[in-house]
Amino acid sequence: MSLTETSVITRYFEASARRDIDAVVASFSEEALVVDENHTYHGSQEIREWQEGVASIYEYTTQILDTKRLDEKSYLVIGRLTGNFPGGIADLQYRFVIHNDLIERLEIV
Repeated sequence: MSLTETSVITRYFEASARRDIDAVVASFSEEALVVDENHTYHGSQEIREWQEGVASIYEYTTQILDTKRLDEKSYLVIGRLTGNFPGGIADLQYRFVIHNDLIERLEIV
């Protein structure tokens, strides 16, 4: 599966690469949930705070290694981050739940 099948996921990764916080937040539904580093962020305001805080501490690039459609609304994206964070390289799983072309839930592990 390519990310072109899921335009909101593509928009999320493109906006994230540009560090465009407004566009990242716009890819989520109003009541979306993000789980990252054992913290949960609920709704647009907390997702914005996540992007302005924890998600912006380091500079990195993301290389998409694999994408899988898990069911009608769920997708798994494997990405390799390379940047100035401790260790310099990390492979992460992004688990998306999509509804009406918006992200309802994103879990990053």
